[in-house]
Amino acid sequence: MKRLIENLSVKFFGFLILAIVLTHVPILGGYVRVINTLIHESGHAFIALIGGHVERISLFSNTEGVTYSTQSTWIGSFFTSLAGYLFSSIVSLLFFWLIGKKSYRILISILLVFIGLNLIFWVRNIYGLFWLITFAAAFLVMLFKGNQAIINNILLLIASILLVQSVSSAYDIMMISFFYPNSAGDALNLAKLIGFIPVQIWGIFFFAQSVLFSYLGLKKGIFRLK
Repeated sequence: MKRLIENLSVKFFGFLILAIVLTHVPILGGYVRVINTLIHESGHAFIALIGGHVERISLFSNTEGVTYSTQSTWIGSFFTSLAGYLFSSIVSLLFFWLIGKKSYRILISILLVFIGLNLIFWVRNIYGLFWLITFAAAFLVMLFKGNQAIINNILLLIASILLVQSVSSAYDIMMISFFYPNSAGDALNLAKLIGFIPVQIWGIFFFAQSVLFSYLGLKKGIFRLK
């Protein structure tokens, strides 16, 4: 049993290292990192729908994204601004939990729902549509042509990319909140909504929660992956 856990740990960390390397490859790295942008912006959109309206989402080749929404209440604006980084971290944990339980079909369904909702209702910019269509096409080809082992490994790689990006993007916003606070995106929005909590604290919060959820995801990946 000990040797099995060690072997699974090596496999998991191998995929984690692959995800780190892959996300830094020119052009291709930017393309695969958009998966985290999709999840992040979808988090904003889902919360915005509770008490407001989502106009559109834009996904860009530099891995940035924007959700254009309207909110009628202060509390709606607060939770919408809070949702992006939290949602990415929670979804990353969810993916590893599902992989640990071998619930690959559910994971596939979740990915297809994210892609479908954004393609049908929200994303309208050229690169965003290009990314959704090409990613969906590649994903569907994998489902129909790949064997189960390949599918499982691809899903593990996607989960690893999301984990890596949920932490690195939260780290980036934390650093931006200290050095360029007026460009700190969600952290700046929250600081404006709650004036007595500075933007830097929100940046630290986003990074801290990403580390916490990643730690939980690592535990699921190491000790539940079989």
